[in-house]
Parts: sequence; structure tokens; C-alpha cells
Amino acid sequence: MREKNPFISCHLCPRECAAQRTNSSSGFCREDANMRVALADLHFWEEPLISGSHGSGAIFFSGCNLKCVFCQNWQISQDGLGSRVSVEKLAAIFLSLQDKGAHNINLVSGSHFTPCIAETVSLARRNGLVVPVIWNSNGYESVSSLRMLDGLVDVYLPDLKYFSDELAVRYSGAPSYFATASRAIAEMFRQVGAPVIKGGLIQKGLIIRHLMLPGHLNDTKKVLGWIATHLPKTVYVSLMAQYIPMHRTDNYPEINHRLSRRQYDKALVYLLDLGLENGYIQELSAADQAYVPNFNLTGVTEP
Repeated sequence: MREKNPFISCHLCPRECAAQRTNSSSGFCREDANMRVALADLHFWEEPLISGSHGSGAIFFSGCNLKCVFCQNWQISQDGLGSRVSVEKLAAIFLSLQDKGAHNINLVSGSHFTPCIAETVSLARRNGLVVPVIWNSNGYESVSSLRMLDGLVDVYLPDLKYFSDELAVRYSGAPSYFATASRAIAEMFRQVGAPVIKGGLIQKGLIIRHLMLPGHLNDTKKVLGWIATHLPKTVYVSLMAQYIPMHRTDNYPEINHRLSRRQYDKALVYLLDLGLENGYIQELSAADQAYVPNFNLTGVTEP
């Protein structure tokens, strides 16, 4: 029996919007069935065990299943910037980044293209890709879609954004965010387990990010508490301070300012008190637009 095209009546993400993405119509993610990419280049601003000395081969996909009012990548996630790529072309991009010295292939926000990306990784592996593949996501993913990646993705890098459903709906339009993301993270851990590090670089495993929002320390504590309670204490946690008020935060005065040192330090103390053993912290100077990528189609439109 022929497999059903997953882009017909799309149920790839938790929204299950049932869009007919095969006929050039877009889903909630603003994308049809054709992969689009806005940047494919070496990226040096990830956690050290990802960027290393030569950089991470970051591929930024267009579209997103969230509508974050503070999105730093809004030009590609919500405003349509990007260029169409085939499975064959994307596999070639993977190999080109590997040839440039990338320590890994870092797939940023590609969940709405999961079947195509799974096919691409398989093709790239057959054609000589040997570096780890990283799935860099917002955590709002379905377990069934993640299972398409089982055995293909080496490292999962979700940003567990919220514990509170009220905050998730207000700032990202994402109902049942935490329940959904926590199930997704459990599946990620089932697939790859705790991080395996070799030569200071991650080869396999789970790293959980959390971007702190100003004024919402209690939500951060609940996120960290869940991680400490439901996953091994050795799991890597990256507590990010790089929040920048941009995009549509003018309409949300309570988060239209930067994170304070006092709030970040309180979260850090709480993280340590939980007994979490591995992770990364940031200087508040990381909250700088200089670290936001320039989505100029580098590596995508070049021959």
C-alpha cells in the first residue's frame, strides 16, 4: 500500500491544522510542502560543545509553528524570507558545510518540514555525511513526527520556552505548550539519551535550552524544576539570557525590556540548588542584535 503524503491534510505539528500543503497552500506554519531555507552557514554563537572552534553548520528554515511576539528571527519565521530547496540540494548543502569544517549540521526550526528533512539526512548520509545532525527546535512538536527522525538525528536541542499555558498563549499563540513540549522532550531523550561528548564536542544526546523572559522568573523556576524532576541530573541545560525586546514587544510592555542581572542570577542559583550538574550560562551581553544572524540567503542561492 502506498504511504499517504503527510502534507495532505497536515497533522505534522501539534496544531494539526489539516492544511492541504501539497497544492502550494500554506499551513499555520506559513509554508507549503516545499522546503525553504534563509541561511546555511558556519555559526559560531551556539553553546561551545556545538560551535567548537570551526563552527556549527547552521541551516535556518523558513516558517514556524509558533507566533512569538519577541521572535529574533521574525524575518524568516513570520515574514516569509527564504528560498526553496529540494531534498537533493539540501543534502548537497549539508556536505558543503561539512567540507568547510562544520562540527555538525544544525537544523534550526525545521519541524514543519520533518518528512523532507528525514529524507535529506538519509540521502546525505549515503553521500558521505559523517558529522552529527542536530535538531534545533522550539519544543512544540508531536511525538509522531519526532519518530520520523529516530536514528537520523544525533542531538536534540529544544528550547523549553514556557511552563505556564497562559504565557505560551499570550506570547507565542501556543495552547497546551508545556504538556506538548514535555512529551516531545521525553521522546527526544528516549531516542538519544544523555549527551556523549568527544574532544569537547557533542556527538549524541539531549541539551535543553530555556530562554528567560523578563518578569517571569517563577515560570523559569517551574521549567527548571520539571527538568530536574523528570530527567537525569546529568542532562545539559542551557539557561539563556539573550532575550532582546524586538519584533512586536512594543505591544507587550511587561516584556518590552531586557532581562535584569538580578533575575538571571536568581534563576542560576535555583538551577544549582536543584542539583543539575551540566549546562551553560550566558552573560547578559549576549542580548545584542549583533548575534542575530543576517538572513541573506548565504549558502542557499549560491551555485
